[in-house]
Amino acid sequence: MDEEITIIDTNTRYEKIRNFFINNRKLLISISITLILILFSFYFYQIYKDKQKKDLADKYNSAVIEYENGDKSKIVLLMREIIEDKDNTYSPLGLYFLIDNNLINNKNEINNLFDSLIHKTKLEAEIKNLMIYKKGLYNSNFVSENELIKILNPIINSESIWRSHALFLMAEYFYSNNEKQKSKEFFNQILTLANSNPDIKLQSEKRLNRDLSE
Repeated sequence: MDEEITIIDTNTRYEKIRNFFINNRKLLISISITLILILFSFYFYQIYKDKQKKDLADKYNSAVIEYENGDKSKIVLLMREIIEDKDNTYSPLGLYFLIDNNLINNKNEINNLFDSLIHKTKLEAEIKNLMIYKKGLYNSNFVSENELIKILNPIINSESIWRSHALFLMAEYFYSNNEKQKSKEFFNQILTLANSNPDIKLQSEKRLNRDLSE
């Protein structure tokens, strides 16, 4: 008797499952097709992104190779295109190359490129903080105290690994302007940070002991 009940229950379950598939056949087919289309879309999107990355790498490498003997205005144009592509790897490299080789002299133009990378490019958090620090470093020789602090504040008020670098830049900025008390305050902040860069911390200690001791 128990075996018969078990067989009936099993047959009933199979029948329910069969009816479910029959009654929802169109819906299940639609879901299957949608999933397949999503998978194919993702696959082709990855192919597109990989090709785009390779094209950017080729463009960047070509510009670097051409730099020694090529048309510098053409190199600037290529690097600007790379920056405007908002790639998280080659766009920052393009800007660094322009700055390191003094290919753009207009400070506003350089700052606009920095802002494009910082605010419009999907960068990892610490890469973005590095960009902010480099913008501060670039501007430190010609902007006012308030402008430099405004640039660096997102790092100074964070737990970023670049925080000690930003504090050191501010400390050296004030030291070069003979504002020794302000300089000392920033150097001391570096010494109290839990995650200060070891080299930055050592340089800060040397500066405090050698030049700012009372």
